[in-house]
Amino acid sequence: MSTRWYPIYQKTGPQLRVFLPNFWMKLIRTTEKQPKNIVQFSCSMQMTQFDIKNYLEKIYNVKTVDIRTRIALGKTRKDPGNGYVIKEDDAKYAYVTLPKGEEFQFPDLYPDENKDKEDYEKSLEQTKQGYKDYLEKNKGRPGMPGWFTI
Repeated sequence: MSTRWYPIYQKTGPQLRVFLPNFWMKLIRTTEKQPKNIVQFSCSMQMTQFDIKNYLEKIYNVKTVDIRTRIALGKTRKDPGNGYVIKEDDAKYAYVTLPKGEEFQFPDLYPDENKDKEDYEKSLEQTKQGYKDYLEKNKGRPGMPGWFTI
């Protein structure tokens, strides 16, 4: 701990402290089939429905119609070595309903998979051809290490 205390805000002086809430939200793909205008988030346990609504509207400009939250209990298991009972942290999920005309789709993060496959196959063929050339070049020198050839 520091020996110096941070000065408290005084009425006539400048504001020296900024208090930011420790809020976070994570977009989750739902396991059950949901309507297209419902989006599921994992959020911090301290967030209320009003906090979630303000978070989405003020930061991301996302209009919301309804917000429902639930708390999922963490799993309990027995430690295999010591036999202790271990409980994982609880998780809070928020189900956000968007306005009637809007629908949410997850973004396609890897749109060019075929291009990557073509590049991979091309480099694989080049590697195979290089290895064949190496074997052809050194077939008359059995027992000679590969690093010796220049």
